[in-house]
Amino acid sequence: MLTVLLIFLPLLASATVLLVKQPLSKFLAFVVALAELVISIIMAFGFDKTQTAAQFSVHWQWISSLGVNFSVGIDGISMLLVLLTTVLMPGIILSSLNNTTKPPSFYALMLLMQSALIGVFTAMDGFLFYIFWEVALIPVYFICLVWGGENRGRITLKFFIYTLTGSLFMLVALIFLYFHTAGKHSFDIQSLYLAGRGLGESQQVFVFCAFFLAFAIKMPVFPFHTWQPDTYTVAPLQGTMLLSAIMLKMGIYGVIRWLIPVVPVAVNKWGEVAMILAVIGIVYASCIAIVQKDFKRLIAYSSIAHVGLIAAGLFTLNRIGMQGAMIQMLSHGIVVFGMFYIVEIIFERTKTRDLSQLGGIRNVAPLLSSVFIVIMLGSVALPLTSGFIGEFLLINSLVQYQVWIGAVAGLTIILGAVYMLRTFQKVMSGESNPVTALVPDLNYHERLVLYPVVILVLVIGVYPGPLLNISEAAVNNLLSIYSDLSASVK
Repeated sequence: MLTVLLIFLPLLASATVLLVKQPLSKFLAFVVALAELVISIIMAFGFDKTQTAAQFSVHWQWISSLGVNFSVGIDGISMLLVLLTTVLMPGIILSSLNNTTKPPSFYALMLLMQSALIGVFTAMDGFLFYIFWEVALIPVYFICLVWGGENRGRITLKFFIYTLTGSLFMLVALIFLYFHTAGKHSFDIQSLYLAGRGLGESQQVFVFCAFFLAFAIKMPVFPFHTWQPDTYTVAPLQGTMLLSAIMLKMGIYGVIRWLIPVVPVAVNKWGEVAMILAVIGIVYASCIAIVQKDFKRLIAYSSIAHVGLIAAGLFTLNRIGMQGAMIQMLSHGIVVFGMFYIVEIIFERTKTRDLSQLGGIRNVAPLLSSVFIVIMLGSVALPLTSGFIGEFLLINSLVQYQVWIGAVAGLTIILGAVYMLRTFQKVMSGESNPVTALVPDLNYHERLVLYPVVILVLVIGVYPGPLLNISEAAVNNLLSIYSDLSASVK
């Protein structure tokens, strides 16, 4: 029942928040997010790392005539993403508490978003997964549309159309699989797995393309990324955090849970194409980030590069790459959350994100500079930071798969260091100017948000073992599908 509580507590609270006045709505949203964090930590300590099956499972009949059930559960892969969501949501809400312009509806949408995200990461029924997937789009769309910046109408419409189009392809694939399930048709995840593996090669390729399009748009992977930089830039801080730190993980999770196990023959044949697209995205986005002048837009392109590496590592279909993807999802979420908050703090103080107008902030705000250094080093994968563990495993897996692919993907480290160190130099180093001379240092509220990020970057980098242990059994179970496949292909 704890999984059900994780899903429905923020859903019920979102309705309650709408009925209370502004100061109380903020407080109630934050308390609910903290309660979700406590519940997920209790589940993590009670989680059996040796089991491959889903735990904390609930299976209720919903639309029995169509084989649709409310079926949720958590395995090692889900557990890490549930933790990521519940760890970051209190910080996302806390980052807005000093803003007096956010009405109760803003916090209601954020809680609805959390409910949908948890639902996506725990759904064990294809139809239920699709429902949560679509519900997650609604609150973030309105957050960006109502509280976004200039040209938000056009940009959020593009984001909505991109995502909805991908979702429709996914729905078609789910329905196609549903009608190929044995006996009484069902959307149960295991039934869909069996149906997918029973398809002919051309049918598997069809399902692969439909699923991959939906997930590639959400991540996003080149060339389906064009909605992302504009949306991240125009969205309000909390919308950007939700999109970049958590929501894009829905696409990566979809590949792991609903693509690789369902159509292994198609993945085995076309996975390399997806990998090459991801690697192209790494280099392309990194090069674009180097020449960016807008601080927030630069972080948006860096996110495309980091996610491209995760996606490429997934399609190596080996344990090292999968485990690297799992730990890097956590690291990326934490780091990008911190980076976007720092961008917002600087913008609030200087009223600009133009790198050419900044500089010398470390002279007047040493705490802000120090926090920025640690989070930046996590982004460039310095050893003993969270980013190093995931990138090392991912590049290792790509080199084992094919040396030239690994070498090109490895450029993410060099190019990432170039644009992040250049950014630090332009923002923090040098002499203060009229724009930055009076920038105040971090206040208590901002330290309360950023210090946990710094701690997580360092702790995960030094001691990632417990997190890798959580996902290990589930990852091995996922990849066991390919042992028989490889033998049959050979």
